[in-house]
Amino acid sequence: MDLKEIQELIRMMSKSGLGELKIKQGDFEIVLKGESSKVIQTIASAPTVIAAQPAAPAPAPVIEKKASAPAETSPAPAASSPSVKLLEIKSPMVGTFYRSPAPDKAPYTKVGDSVKPGQVVCMIEAMKLFNEIESEISGNIVKIMVEDASPVEYDQVLFLIEPA
Repeated sequence: MDLKEIQELIRMMSKSGLGELKIKQGDFEIVLKGESSKVIQTIASAPTVIAAQPAAPAPAPVIEKKASAPAETSPAPAASSPSVKLLEIKSPMVGTFYRSPAPDKAPYTKVGDSVKPGQVVCMIEAMKLFNEIESEISGNIVKIMVEDASPVEYDQVLFLIEPA
């Protein structure tokens, strides 16, 4: 199974609202789980089996390989008010972070902008594929944690958001 097939499975799973998807093909096994779950790739001899379990819709699956080390995140700055907890938009993949759709275009967002669920906030290039990253929360951008055109790791904090 190649990266395109896995990405297509993730898109279909996200649209269908499945909570978990397991696929076994020969020695290859992959498990896709909703939002805060993980994708696990292991080697085991097993017949081809596909199983799915319905669950509450998840905005986007999160991917992690079993053997990978946890990604480091930058510490969150203190909020302007102690009672306000800042939310994070994290990178769903490893790649290169871009604030705008093209070098000559305006950035998707900047500090102080208001964002809502489904709004594109940045783009991450992974293996020559440009992936638009959408906000899953409403609020105002307090800080952009990554420089334009710099590499990002899985689960790295990209934006700090003050909830609306």
